[in-house]
This record gives sequence, structure tokens and C-alpha cells, in this order.
Amino acid sequence: MHRHHLFAGNGMAAEHLRLYSYWRSSAAYRVRIGLNLKSLPYETVPVHLIRDGGEQHSAEYRQVNPQELVPVLQHGDRVMRQSVAILEYLDETWPEPPLLPAAARDRQRVRALAQVIACDIHPLNNLRVLQHFDRNWHVPQPERDAWVQHWIHDGFTALEAMLADHPSTGTFCEGNSPTLADCCLVPQVYNARRFAVDLSNFPTITRIEKACLALPAFDAARPEKQPDAPVA
Repeated sequence: MHRHHLFAGNGMAAEHLRLYSYWRSSAAYRVRIGLNLKSLPYETVPVHLIRDGGEQHSAEYRQVNPQELVPVLQHGDRVMRQSVAILEYLDETWPEPPLLPAAARDRQRVRALAQVIACDIHPLNNLRVLQHFDRNWHVPQPERDAWVQHWIHDGFTALEAMLADHPSTGTFCEGNSPTLADCCLVPQVYNARRFAVDLSNFPTITRIEKACLALPAFDAARPEKQPDAPVA
């Protein structure tokens, strides 16, 4: 277990935050960004998704999350699942700085952008889907990679259209402060790069990613900077 001390806490309850995470999980990456933006120190409990068939499938971890997925955030005795719901919990518990805008229509847009990624892009290229293709249908690696590339490209085409030239798009997805949408966007771009997706047609997405990664909260959440990341 590892305790993050990069950021000062916003309240004494912050000391009781524990994140079950895997360094390369994009859903866990979202929550790490949110915790950092809120300046909340937290303890990392690594869950290796590959080793020994995947530690998330152990009986012990199934007690933490019956879905056998990361992330899980433990706050005191409360156990919370699902990355976007966790981010909204953080925003309601520690309102500053906000991850959701003040106006209802702006909040709707942020949630919609986040859900394009969390509901429509990410599930189709998640580890368990690719493992099912491999173990049950014996789909070769090139075809699995092509599947991932297709659905990320398809989703990013829509997302770019939703962001480009929209009056609400600023330095970030919504205005000039990071929101829930940016917490979801950056990890998905990381996945896109990992699977060699051509990003040349998505200048708004890559511009926003660059602006996000220039911030310490995003930079510290990078997969390669996590305590369970392999030594380069």
C-alpha cells in the first residue's frame, strides 16, 4: 500500500481515503485526477489486473467489489464503486474546486461528454472484453487491436465534433477550469496512444489533453507515475 503525499488535504476526513487502483486502468486514472484536483491525500492499494489471472478475481477482492473491477474508493467505512459516481461524490463532499459547473445546462454538457467516454468508448476496449475475445473466441492480437482502434476512433470522431467550435469549450472541455469531462478525457487519450490510434483528426481533443497534462494534478495521476507501475 502506498500513501500519496503530493497534495495537502481539504479536511481531516481526507486522511481516510483509500483507492483500490491499477496503474494502467483508465477508470482508476480518472479518480486519481479527481482526488488530485481536490488536493486530497489518499492511500493506494494496488490491484494487479494481470498477475495470477488477475487479483480482481480473488475472493478477497470480490468482497470489496462484486463486479471485480477497479477503481474502488473507501472513505472511512464507506465503500464506493464506479469511477464517475466516485468523482461526483468527491465533488459533493469537497466542493472546491468544482468538477461540475454551476449552471444545469453546463453540468448536463459535462456529464454528456464524460459519458461518451465512460459509457460508449471505454467499455468496448476494456481489459475484460479483450480477454474474452482472446480466451473464448481466440481472436488474434491484430484483430483485437483493430477492434479497439475502431471504437476509439468512432467515439473520438463524435467527441471532437461536440468539442470543436462549441461556445462552451475553452482551455478545457467546458470553460477554463478542469471538469469531470477532462478527468475522463485524458485517460481515454492515454488508451488511444497505447493502442496506436491516429489522433491527427482530433486537434481539439489533443489540445485539451495537453492543457490538462500541464497541470500538476493531471501530471501526478499519469500511469507511469503510480507506485505499482513497472520500473522503466
